[in-house]
Amino acid sequence: MDTAEIRSRFLNHFARRGHAIVPSASLVAQDPTLLLVNAGMVPFKPYFLGDLAPPWPRATSVQKCVRTVDIENVGRTARHASFFQMCGNFSFGDYFKAEAIPFAFELLVDGFGFKPDDLWATVYLDDDEAERIWRDLLPAERIQRRDKEDNFWSMGVPGPCGPCSEIYFDRGAAYGREGGPIADEERYLEVWNLVFMQYERGEGAGYDYPILRELPARNIDTGMGLERMATILQGVDNLYEIDISRPVLDAAGQLTGRRYGADPADDVRLRVVADHSRTAAMLIADGVVPSNEGRGYVLRRLLRRAVRDARLLGAREPVMGELFGVIGTAMGPIYPELVDNAETITGVAVAEEASFAETLRTGTTIFDTAVRQVRSAGSTTLGGDEAFKLHDTYGFPIDLTLEMAAEAGLSVDEAGFRRLMERQRQTAKADRAARRIGNVDLSAFRPILARSGATTFTGYEELSRESGVVGLVGIADGAGLEVVGEGDEVGVVLDATPFYAESGGQEPDFGLLRFDGGEVEVLDVQRPVPELVLHRVKVRSGELRLGDRVLAEVDENRRRAVSRSHTATHLVHAAFRRALGEGATQAGSLNSPGRLRFDFHALGAVGPSVLTDVEDEINEVALRDLPVRAFVTTQEEARRLGAMALFGEKYGDAVRVVDVGDYARELCGGTHVASSAQLGAVKLLSESSISAGTRRVEGLVGIDAFRYLAREHLLVSQLSTALKARPDELADRVTDIVGRLRDAERELDRLRAAAVLAGAGALAEGAEDVGGVAVVTAEVPAGTAPDDVRLLAMDVRGRLAGRPAVVAVVNSDGSSIVVVTDEGARAAGLRAGDLVRNSWASLGGKGGGKPDIAQGGGGKPELVPAVFAKLRGLVAELAAR
Repeated sequence: MDTAEIRSRFLNHFARRGHAIVPSASLVAQDPTLLLVNAGMVPFKPYFLGDLAPPWPRATSVQKCVRTVDIENVGRTARHASFFQMCGNFSFGDYFKAEAIPFAFELLVDGFGFKPDDLWATVYLDDDEAERIWRDLLPAERIQRRDKEDNFWSMGVPGPCGPCSEIYFDRGAAYGREGGPIADEERYLEVWNLVFMQYERGEGAGYDYPILRELPARNIDTGMGLERMATILQGVDNLYEIDISRPVLDAAGQLTGRRYGADPADDVRLRVVADHSRTAAMLIADGVVPSNEGRGYVLRRLLRRAVRDARLLGAREPVMGELFGVIGTAMGPIYPELVDNAETITGVAVAEEASFAETLRTGTTIFDTAVRQVRSAGSTTLGGDEAFKLHDTYGFPIDLTLEMAAEAGLSVDEAGFRRLMERQRQTAKADRAARRIGNVDLSAFRPILARSGATTFTGYEELSRESGVVGLVGIADGAGLEVVGEGDEVGVVLDATPFYAESGGQEPDFGLLRFDGGEVEVLDVQRPVPELVLHRVKVRSGELRLGDRVLAEVDENRRRAVSRSHTATHLVHAAFRRALGEGATQAGSLNSPGRLRFDFHALGAVGPSVLTDVEDEINEVALRDLPVRAFVTTQEEARRLGAMALFGEKYGDAVRVVDVGDYARELCGGTHVASSAQLGAVKLLSESSISAGTRRVEGLVGIDAFRYLAREHLLVSQLSTALKARPDELADRVTDIVGRLRDAERELDRLRAAAVLAGAGALAEGAEDVGGVAVVTAEVPAGTAPDDVRLLAMDVRGRLAGRPAVVAVVNSDGSSIVVVTDEGARAAGLRAGDLVRNSWASLGGKGGGKPDIAQGGGGKPELVPAVFAKLRGLVAELAAR
């Protein structure tokens, strides 16, 4: 039975029993406690908690999941994979154990053909009810009770949880010993987990967490691994060999010259390559791009592990292009987006592989050097600072450093690395976090939703309206408030609002809430849950109370400027796709007042001529004064009309479409101008790379573009006057001046070097004898180039041939020092690197180097005499030994 058939039978089984079939949610988790969806129930979490009213009493889905917490086991066991599909059926207070257990048993026996004699069940230690239900289906000896670690389920973070009952398949005596799941989980393979979702858990490590409360309703959440079920029904040894995985495994073998099944060690690496590339394809299909933060880092880590293992297996050429083609063929029937967006998805992976190839070339050299230094120091631990440098400077993921260190017989100071990473994260986030609404627990909004329902957004039609205050929330702790006063910063929920909440790359509206006796400034607007709009505000005057009526007024100038940017972004998107092809799809955007940032997928840099053509086309469209129209339709009808859906975004059945005449059509929930002429002008400022396979264009719109062009015109006019050249001659004139200036600087450098070297003979003649060693210490004028300081020191050393010599030359401003020694001095134990460290560095500078030449910098000018004195003392001490 192929995987697609198993999936279909599962969904149809529950559809016949009154369950709504719900499409898989994106792998990008909407839950703020998660980066990626790691369980089938994650999209339904708000319904289990009672935060939102479920649209259906019971549902079924096959949810895409990614789990990397046990990534080290991927490929090493038959049970671990980073990407998997979880078949589930869910009840939101509708039915419970008495129905859930028979539903599962019927599908396994009648739908998939399992023999009842091969099935076992486990229940939680004190779950008498579940055991009684199972006894009607299985003999008592094939029902086992297990503790919290095995039969009490949670997401691993605060949220819904409950006891569970797991169903196991006995694979037979050839796979292990008798005794049921308690005795051997390799022989007895778990195929389904039925979770009786009754409680909410709090913070806690492992299984040491408190139960906070009973949930508003008793729910059902089940999970049947699609790949594991396919493993059993297709009669293969592990989930890597099923119909949607084996082609990728075989392709990895062909690309690396290894045959799967010939060598256990090779098999592990082949499985890693197949698993990680498949997971990467699914993540990219949902809009994730490689980066050094969050889910982008998860993707980068997976791709780089796959590439490295392919290379260790013998691949000499890039592999991602061919692997992703096979993945699309194998999984396209289930996930057509892998085929529809194949060019973009593959392009992201190919670009990351090329980037990592360069990283491996440079980073491996640095790593090998660090390993030699650790060993020469007699240590077995690579420092956290070195691991951080590899990550931050050379793009080495920490897990790659850990693997390579283990292969070299070393450990890594992970704690030190984590401290440095955390310091960097905090610095980067400090400014951004300053105006963000805090990560308030969603439970803060339950009473507001229950009392007043969803917030109505009226901002498409109006920029001000009278509204009621239905919620006041503390920003830091999410506590409900009754009244707030002058100077307070809080969250305000209105029954209806014209304020646009930040989403889809569009910045939020700002403005005011006016009420009798006071005024509140709106600083930020967000949707902490889909149904509610939360306004972060600061009370300017008066006291605002729960239940008050306010006049909500959007800052009109800001809204119109942001709307111009958003409409311009649609035009930029359409123009780039026309210029570069359908693969140039949007990867992200930011629409600010008068400014836009547009990220898109492309394999290489966009040439200046293309950028100019795109800008011209956009402004021509603006001049055509095309009407901008928004309408709501079905997703199917929007596709038929050719509306562009953003790559990686997920949409509901009803979608909002925005047209700019006949030029651009996209699914979009943002605000826009009424016609393209309202854009005024669009000026593209720059084009750059932000990650492998992703480019960024920044531009100005409207009055900001006009002001920029006016400044440029003034600058050109001033330069034309100063250089006595027409505007069209400026580029050649400036190039000529810069060339002549560089020639003059090179000549000056030559003259300075000659002047410095002219004194070499006199310095050599004045060498001081210190214990039989010729010592020269000299200062050169401040500003002398470091290369000239080095040349002088080496010239003087050459003139002292025939006797041991040490030469030290310092810039009089303390900016650099060079110490050189000859062979005779080194034989006497005088090493340049040691001399720099023990004289220059010991008195406040920094430096070191090799035995024959070393240098430093950052010294204090007033300490130069003391450095020379200390250096002579070191020479005398060592020469006397």
